[in-house]
Amino acid sequence: MGVSIGGVDACKGPGVPLVGAFTVREALDLASRGTNCAYVLVDARTVRFSPARPPTPPRAAPPPPPRISAPEPIAPLAPLIISAGKRSPRLGSLPGGVSVIGSPQLQDTGVGETGSVARQTAGFITTNLGAARNKILLRGLSDGTFTGRTQSTVGTYLDDVPVNYNAPDPDLRLIDVDRVEVLRGPQGALYGGGSLSGIYRIVTRQPELAVYSGMAEATVATTEAGSESYRLEGVVNIPTSQQSALRAAIYHDVDGGYLDDVNLRLSNVDKTTRRGGRAAWRLDLGDWRIKLGAAIQNVSSKDTQYVTLAPGGPRRANQVRESHRNRLSQSSMKIEGSGDWGQFESVTGYLTHRYASRYDATVALTQFADEDKAIQLGVYDESAMVRMAVEDMIYTAPAIGRLRWMLGLFTATSIELGDSDLRARSNNVTRSVYDEQRKDRVNEYAAYGEASYDLGAGWKVSLGGRSFKTTVHTRSYVLSPPPGQSRNLDRTATFQGFSPKVSIQRDLSRGGLIYALTSEGYRAGGFNSGGLGIPSESRKVFRPDHLRNYEIGATLNPWSGRVNLRTALFYEDWRNIQTDQYFSSGLSYTANIGDGRNRGLEIETAWRATPRLTVSANALFNEPKLTRIAPGYGITDSAGLPGVPDVSYGSLVTYRRPVLSNTTLMLTAETGYIGRSRLTFDPRYSPSMGGYYTGKLSAQLFTDRWRAALFVSNPWNSSSDTFAYGNPFSFGQVRQVTPQRPRTWSLSLSANF
Repeated sequence: MGVSIGGVDACKGPGVPLVGAFTVREALDLASRGTNCAYVLVDARTVRFSPARPPTPPRAAPPPPPRISAPEPIAPLAPLIISAGKRSPRLGSLPGGVSVIGSPQLQDTGVGETGSVARQTAGFITTNLGAARNKILLRGLSDGTFTGRTQSTVGTYLDDVPVNYNAPDPDLRLIDVDRVEVLRGPQGALYGGGSLSGIYRIVTRQPELAVYSGMAEATVATTEAGSESYRLEGVVNIPTSQQSALRAAIYHDVDGGYLDDVNLRLSNVDKTTRRGGRAAWRLDLGDWRIKLGAAIQNVSSKDTQYVTLAPGGPRRANQVRESHRNRLSQSSMKIEGSGDWGQFESVTGYLTHRYASRYDATVALTQFADEDKAIQLGVYDESAMVRMAVEDMIYTAPAIGRLRWMLGLFTATSIELGDSDLRARSNNVTRSVYDEQRKDRVNEYAAYGEASYDLGAGWKVSLGGRSFKTTVHTRSYVLSPPPGQSRNLDRTATFQGFSPKVSIQRDLSRGGLIYALTSEGYRAGGFNSGGLGIPSESRKVFRPDHLRNYEIGATLNPWSGRVNLRTALFYEDWRNIQTDQYFSSGLSYTANIGDGRNRGLEIETAWRATPRLTVSANALFNEPKLTRIAPGYGITDSAGLPGVPDVSYGSLVTYRRPVLSNTTLMLTAETGYIGRSRLTFDPRYSPSMGGYYTGKLSAQLFTDRWRAALFVSNPWNSSSDTFAYGNPFSFGQVRQVTPQRPRTWSLSLSANF
């Protein structure tokens, strides 16, 4: 309806599904019925909810509202509005694998970072190298766990602006978030390159007009055999006029370390600090709205969190601390308007992303040493700075009979400056072994659109596509002392094509549907320049890869809406898979490993067993496989894609009951399982890993004003090996293990004002 709604936290109790056509007032009257809250129309497009006033003396009972009967309480997967489809369809009316975790569930389960989303979303897996160093994997599609030149397979968005290209996931803090949205499967038609296996989108809370509000929260935590952790955060909402408001959030986190380095004689070396904030200003001008936004986050890790298997058990014994820094800043402007002529949106964004890592390269450099220069220490430093500007314009036409359509124009320019430096110390003399300075410029232009037609009897057909052109320009200067060779690279390539999407669906009663869908995703190619020697002809370039998806699925709401079920059967055909690999020196390059496919079943369901007890679960059963191996890799086993198990699932049980007149007790139990897989395409250097459980328990007391919560993560104190590589310079020479964080207790107190 194009209406902004604020203050919904004032409404308590179960939601009410609305089926049919309603005016704004009719929908608000029915939605707020029995929730002890009231609403005010601030203007034609702004609604504010607040606690209802004390009841007036009894009057004659009003007639029951028309066209709806009092339903049973519904489960958490009930319809809500999302915008991950570039429009605003109801969750449940969007064909495809879609998951949404709303603000209440994020708060109830203590979700504060990307990794915590995994247990609550089917087929969502992250690696575990450390904060702001990980990759997101969706729907069993993985190009490996290393991060290099390849564009991410999952597009990460903060509101409407992308925040990564080929960098690791920035792991943005989920503070003051309205919801997170996950679209599984290729989204090339609407989102372009970098959405090969899906989209992960963080939707922040918008400034509220005419409302002064705020929130403050403090958390302390202790990890068994580790150091203390803490978290501070705050949010304020301030009206700046009758038509404008400002909303700001700030946070500071410290995650204490839990690994000891016996060689450096240091305890709890893997401490991580994260701090940042966001601000948004909103201005409403009748049918037009303007939003200005800014965000910044700085993550600093003292060390990685892997150990090696050695005689006597797992241990950490490095020559140098492997630190990591990740700093991201983003600014954006969104202009949108609507009327009888349709709806228009323009999103302009600018992103700066700096990140740097250090690795102990001593083990790898020993193979290049001679008898007179025994390596005492090897250090590798890499850094990158990415600047990206984005413009995305969308026009949605008014409905013309049964036809609805939209058109979009997209352009993006990114510049990445990279610096790699490998040094060795022998006989107490430090010398440079390798140095590379590289600049990549990527320009992308695209026109895209989608149209849907109502065939009648609940059937709809939708056609969409994206015509794109991507230009890559790479310059590199490599300084490599003998026996290597110094060299320059200056090359340009252009990639273009069309990415289609076709779906047909039938809407069912109570918001359900069945659908069939085919869609595509793609990534542009590029150039290799690194390595101690000149790359071979087969390694100088890497070609684009392409993924085609076929799926059928359904959304069902049986038992009067008390059960919500979403499921999909899919088949993925992946050609010329791009992957980041490593030379024996530990330096990286990008290659096309071959072709692959995946087929599987994903399920998400929720059941409100009683008004107090809710049970939800998700699962992915799939069979990823490398079907064709490119020559020159020596791989004979075509079992599975790396880092993605055949089975993964999660569950969440929530129980709540009032304990005082205005206080509620809530208990939650959350668990997840990651099946077995391997870390790389080559089984010779990648033994089986995975087959572990994750979990979190909590007990909370809360009112409308405050909340006290006690959480315990990894309650069984498992040390299972998670999906992550540790160090590329010793990978394949020693067995690296990345254990789960030991059992951690945390206590948080928050207040709303």
